Amino acid sequence: MFYLYVRVVKAKDLPPGTLTSSCDPYVEVKLGNYKGRTKHIEKKLNPEWNQVFAFSKDRIQSSILEVFVKDKEMLGRDDYLGRVIFDLNEVPTRVPPDSPLAPQWYRLEDRRGDGKVRGDIMLAVWMGTQADEAFSDAWHADAASVYGEGVFNIRSKVYVSPKLWYLRVNAIEAQDVIPSDRNRLPELFVKGQVGNQVLRTRICPTRTTTPVWNEDLVFVAAEPFEEQLTITVEDHLHPTKDEVLGKITLPMTLFEKRLDHRPVHSRWFNLEKYGFGMLEADRRKELKFSSRIHLRICLEGGYHVMDESTMYMSDQRPTARQLWKQPIGILEVGILGAQGLLPMKMKDSRGSTDAYCVAKYSQKWVRTRTILDTFSPKWNEQYTWEVYDPCTVITLGVFDNCHLGSNAAARDSRIGKVRIRLSTLEANRIYTHSYPLLVLHPHGVKKMGELQLAVRFTTLSLANIFHIYGQPLLPKMHYLHPFTVNQVDNLRYQAMNIVATRLGRAEPPLRKEVVEYMLDVDSHMWSMRRSKANFFRIMSLFSGMITMGQWFNQVCHWKNPISSVLVHILFLILIWYPELMLPTLFLYMFFIGLWNYRFRPRNPPHMDTKLSWAEAVHPDELDEEFDTFPTSRSHDVVRMRYDRLRSVAGRIQTVVGDIATQARVVALVTGLYYLRHPRFRSKLPSVPSNFFKRLPARTDSML
Repeated sequence: MFYLYVRVVKAKDLPPGTLTSSCDPYVEVKLGNYKGRTKHIEKKLNPEWNQVFAFSKDRIQSSILEVFVKDKEMLGRDDYLGRVIFDLNEVPTRVPPDSPLAPQWYRLEDRRGDGKVRGDIMLAVWMGTQADEAFSDAWHADAASVYGEGVFNIRSKVYVSPKLWYLRVNAIEAQDVIPSDRNRLPELFVKGQVGNQVLRTRICPTRTTTPVWNEDLVFVAAEPFEEQLTITVEDHLHPTKDEVLGKITLPMTLFEKRLDHRPVHSRWFNLEKYGFGMLEADRRKELKFSSRIHLRICLEGGYHVMDESTMYMSDQRPTARQLWKQPIGILEVGILGAQGLLPMKMKDSRGSTDAYCVAKYSQKWVRTRTILDTFSPKWNEQYTWEVYDPCTVITLGVFDNCHLGSNAAARDSRIGKVRIRLSTLEANRIYTHSYPLLVLHPHGVKKMGELQLAVRFTTLSLANIFHIYGQPLLPKMHYLHPFTVNQVDNLRYQAMNIVATRLGRAEPPLRKEVVEYMLDVDSHMWSMRRSKANFFRIMSLFSGMITMGQWFNQVCHWKNPISSVLVHILFLILIWYPELMLPTLFLYMFFIGLWNYRFRPRNPPHMDTKLSWAEAVHPDELDEEFDTFPTSRSHDVVRMRYDRLRSVAGRIQTVVGDIATQARVVALVTGLYYLRHPRFRSKLPSVPSNFFKRLPARTDSML
């Protein structure tokens, strides 16, 4: 998509005003009905602006471009200083990677074109595409009504997530921890804090002044390190009161960065007595002995710090760059536009939408520019990412910009989201497709429009892809020293908060509500609808075997005599010629695969309302899904939902009991598997396990 670019650099020798000895100049760029203007610079005859304007070629309604230089007046009309006119037929075209067009000096002309006037302006005018470097920082004609701070909130930008580390604090023991009441032995525990993250060990089982815990506390830390680690040793006096006996604050730069599972040296740290700084100088001398704590602390570089759901991961690399593998390909995404968007807010007594799109893959986030007041925005922006694993997902979300005015407390509205798993894409093929933006509301599923994308996954080596399919999904440390399920959930929540905070401090900010929606912040919340959807997905897995069993039962009972006779003949042939058994099996599998190949999807899968069980969901179940945590509903509603959960749990209990009754063989096989010789053991998952885990499931289509 072509744009007319105008770079306004600076001016010189401008005439001073008639009343003052100086002027407050600004530049106005006019193309047909569109006008863009630079900021005015006070009391400068040689001002510098260095601003770029971009006009979409599709919207150009004039054959000339006019550049005016004006003097801003406090009262009355602004003074006219001069102008420069360009014929659009004479404007050169620049296509990257050509070097940028050099700006030139132009002499200002009179308004009527009668002759030259005092002053020169430096300009560069060219025709280019959205691939031009000036595109992201340009003032766009489709945002002509936005001025001031709102201009920063409509620009396209690229963001990078902060580098995240797991901080492991192993609280081993402490010595000489003296309670305030010398007549009792303390109940001691350790509390660690990094920013808003607070974790604590269990209370030492024995009351003593030399407690032993040997317990790990794991935090999420982000580079550049801004927070410090605060360790306190506290005495549990009673259920509602804990007393701090010692405290120490340590900077993150003090800790070793570990790349594998080798042991880290432990250190003793002297604890400061709580409130020590408030003691009088003569009393400080009374504190002859210091409590101390034994800690083993390191920053873990071998894990991947998860800030998104494991089902929709876009990155699986460890924190330490030294452990990264070579990229296997390039992902190119063209965010073309959207169609049929719904009005998201009221503007001048009518519905309006100011849409922008956000894409997230790996550590790189991109945000398109905001197209104002249209239900069919055209962005036509292209972005690329390096791909390290095909079993990853790119997430794209469309939002309504609510920060164009002075309301800083507004939140950008969600319009919809699209996920694409790279392993569902054929290599080196361009997919140009419209994806429906489906959103679940308290009243049901709503289609908010369609997002038009062009996607291409270019891979260098198909053999390398097959090799990767046999590798573990996550770095080795996740299998050698795994975290518990609760730890993973808590750490992911903390990582999401850190990413949202850091990206919210960029300019323009990528706001917290946007980051949380892209990272599926509420994916862990209870949903009866989602539970039903997953149950029926499990049932569909066994539906083929159930159908085969029913067919075989019909053959045995001669429901269809022709089928029964053919099966008998086939059975006799296989008994007489057993060497035909495997060829026959593979022949059937080949024909079944050939038959199903015709029905393969031509485009990557998108949100499926039927699979998500969103079409037939009960209104009360939807209301429960959108309820706050803890609940804000009345006691009667909560009691009814609790009873419903009890009935579901009762059915699950019955099924589990039936499985337990018939589970002797499963228990035997499982026991023999876990009792196998160490030679046949490995903490890393097997190649078949890796392969089947990487196969695309229908999870990406779940709402």
